[in-house]
Amino acid sequence: MRRVRFRDSAGNVRGGRWTVRDGEEVVTAAAGPYGRIAFGDETFDPEEVDVLAPCEPTKIVCVGRNYADHADERDEEIPDRPLLFLKTPNTVATHNSTVTLPAGKERIEHEAELGVVIGERCRNVDAVNAEDVIAGYTPFNDLSNRDDQDREQNWVRGKAFDGAAPMGPVIATPEHLADDATVEARVNGEVRQSESIDKMIFSIPELIEEITTYMTLEPGDVIATGTPEGVGPLSDGDEVEIEIDDVGTLRHSVRFPDA
Repeated sequence: MRRVRFRDSAGNVRGGRWTVRDGEEVVTAAAGPYGRIAFGDETFDPEEVDVLAPCEPTKIVCVGRNYADHADERDEEIPDRPLLFLKTPNTVATHNSTVTLPAGKERIEHEAELGVVIGERCRNVDAVNAEDVIAGYTPFNDLSNRDDQDREQNWVRGKAFDGAAPMGPVIATPEHLADDATVEARVNGEVRQSESIDKMIFSIPELIEEITTYMTLEPGDVIATGTPEGVGPLSDGDEVEIEIDDVGTLRHSVRFPDA
């Protein structure tokens, strides 16, 4: 199942399923954990509703340098334990949105990632039990302001600016994710990143075990599992797509306010 949250033309926040009927994508309203109002099996064209973020995280835990080739392209060493940093709720941006990037910056880059959505409150989860706390998966873009990231240690300016975490449009339940699913980024239709998640240095269970050793994860929290090589700069008006095999495709554009 691929779950979606959206706002209809009357302003109601609803939950449902993202499916394909007769070759066309449709949103079907239904009862579910991510919607406040359910109206049965009424269907909508995804382009005719406001698709919301698929969850409402209290925090986003991101993983740096989790693909060896990306560490190489950044001229940095592979970490001996997961390199963790946080994005806050203000960073969440939605499918089909236009993200206004910080003004006056020379290099803001896309980073295609697999997002892991947590399904239950958890702490001290052993890797062997990690699948029990996963609600599903979503495409994620870790937008990165390199101008400031390269000057600071905690990456607040570099990683936590408004709109720095586009995600969605769906949460695909775990059976949709293959062990070798591909993470791909396209900018204006051009492929810039494409790599299998089996190239991760630290696996999803290992990440959950490490993170929950230090903090409690809440339902709807997201773990962004790292990006493969091929990150690159964005320009005003660029259209970005982040696709995860059999999970979904996130689409959004970017705007530089001083362009």
